[in-house]
Amino acid sequence: MDLREELPSDRAAVRDIHVRAFGDHGLVVADLVDTLRDTITPESGLSLVAELDGQIVGHVMFTRSLLDAPRRLVKVQVLSPLAVMPEHHKRGIGSALVRHGLKALAERAVPLVFLEGDPGYYSRFGFAPGDSQGFRKPSLRVPDAAFQALRLPRYESWMTGTLVYSEPFWRHDSVGLRDPDA
Repeated sequence: MDLREELPSDRAAVRDIHVRAFGDHGLVVADLVDTLRDTITPESGLSLVAELDGQIVGHVMFTRSLLDAPRRLVKVQVLSPLAVMPEHHKRGIGSALVRHGLKALAERAVPLVFLEGDPGYYSRFGFAPGDSQGFRKPSLRVPDAAFQALRLPRYESWMTGTLVYSEPFWRHDSVGLRDPDA
C-alpha cells in the first residue's frame, strides 16, 4: 500500500470512496471534500490517499480551523473526513492514513487536531474527549463523546477554548448531527 498526497487525477476516485463509504450521507461528504480541497495549501492542510494495486482505496483530509483561545486565535487542524472503500475495511488502511497524517502535521508544528468521530476508533491514535482537555465543541449538535482532540508536541497549556470550524463545514451542514424530528 502506498500513502501519498492526493493528486488532481485522484479526485473522481476520492469522491467515489466517500459516496460509497458514507451511505445516505455520501453525497454531502463528497461535496464537503470537494469544497475543502480548495482551502488546502502546503501550509494549511493535507489530503492523503491510500493506493493499493493501482487503485485509490482510502482518503483522509486535514484542514485548517481555529481555536478561539483567551490569548489569541490558534490555527489548528480538523481531521474530516476519513473513508475507506467498504470492501477494504478492517485492513488497517484508515489507521495508516491517520497515522501518516498526524506525523506530517506534527512535523509542520501544528499544535492540535480535532475531530467528530467514534471514540472507540480514534482513541487508538491518542484522541481523547475534547471537553476534558479544556476545549468546547463548535455546536451543541456535536455529541459530547464524538468531540475529540489530540495534542501534538507544539501544544501549549494556554491553548484552550472553543473550536471554530472553517466555513465549508457550515455551508455543507456538516457540523454535528441534525435532529430529523425537530
